[in-house]
Amino acid sequence: MIPGNRMLMVILLCQVLLGGTNHASLIPETGRKKVAELQGQAGSGRRSAQSHELLRGFETTLLQMFGLRRRPQPSKSAVIPSYMLDLYRLQSGEEEESLQEISLQYPERSASRANTVRSFHHEEHLETVPGPSEAPRIRFVFNLSSVPENEVISSAELRLYREQVEEPSAAWERGFHRINIYEVMKPLSERAQAITRLLDTRLVHHNVTRWETFDVSPAVIRWTKDKQPNNGLVIEVTHLHHAQTHQGKHVRISRSLPQGHGDWAQLRPLLVTFGHDGRGHALTRRTRRSPKHQRSRKNKKNCRRHALYVDFSDVGWNDWIVAPPGYQAFYCHGDCPFPLADHLNSTNHAIVQTLVNSVNSSIPKACCVPTELSAISMLYLDEYDKVVLKNYQEMVVEGCGCR
Repeated sequence: MIPGNRMLMVILLCQVLLGGTNHASLIPETGRKKVAELQGQAGSGRRSAQSHELLRGFETTLLQMFGLRRRPQPSKSAVIPSYMLDLYRLQSGEEEESLQEISLQYPERSASRANTVRSFHHEEHLETVPGPSEAPRIRFVFNLSSVPENEVISSAELRLYREQVEEPSAAWERGFHRINIYEVMKPLSERAQAITRLLDTRLVHHNVTRWETFDVSPAVIRWTKDKQPNNGLVIEVTHLHHAQTHQGKHVRISRSLPQGHGDWAQLRPLLVTFGHDGRGHALTRRTRRSPKHQRSRKNKKNCRRHALYVDFSDVGWNDWIVAPPGYQAFYCHGDCPFPLADHLNSTNHAIVQTLVNSVNSSIPKACCVPTELSAISMLYLDEYDKVVLKNYQEMVVEGCGCR
């Protein structure tokens, strides 16, 4: 994995070669002469071609770090599920005022074993599957081919939206539905009925409007890890007392159902997977970050952390990176003078190296480098218009020292 400081240098160079105008946000003052020099070189045809070749190489390196084969080109029809936005806001520890608006419960157990969350909408074609009861059984197919080979799915959930159903008071106490979720083991054919197995079930009351979450981990793990055929899922909605009036009509599983509140694009069934690609730590719900206190130092030329805001619009990636729009990455810069003071966070080796340098200038001084790095979460659209929430390690400099 590319260390955080190398990754930042790649972003900086990409921005330079792209010829962005907002250099102040991305490039420290000490590097602006080099920017002008590089842009001057890009004036000639041959050097311009070399610059574009370098840009392609840098972008390829960055995309590989993000686990992407090519740069995403989101379509206008791409939908960002509200659940994924809320999950990002909860996971990244955004403003407390914003968090108060979120009613969903953070999936601590699922997220604790994953550094990647992916969301999938079902294929538009819906198929009615015959079953033992008179209740409608609808088959859904979710295309999971975009999940990388190196990503191990640890759990998955199916989210269904249901709306409150107004019923006469006499029938109110009996206003219960049961929602059953099945995996299709063998699809329906001309010779045989479909074979299904029950994955999860829930008894719900009519008088609540909310999302229901069902555990479909066994099916998704079979399809991804065990490479078994993906024949889809079946949703069955039955009334507890077999009443026909509102049988399943409040559960949003079809575009043809009454629209109710909201839009079908946001209320349609959503499959969410939690996986880990073996890189870095799992997702953890973060509290709101407090800015690190920088001690005032007599010599501001000494090694310390400097501000460096990475704006994704500067590198033209704001069309597929949903959140954040950018982040404060910071960078380390400054002298490591002899003798090294305690606040320079030095190792014993750095102290010895600096001591030797004081008597032998052929030995270089210790360098000012990051000593502590932290992760950020990113919400983005991948190459297939699927929305992904991923934890990326070593993206923010938290501390600097002489090493």
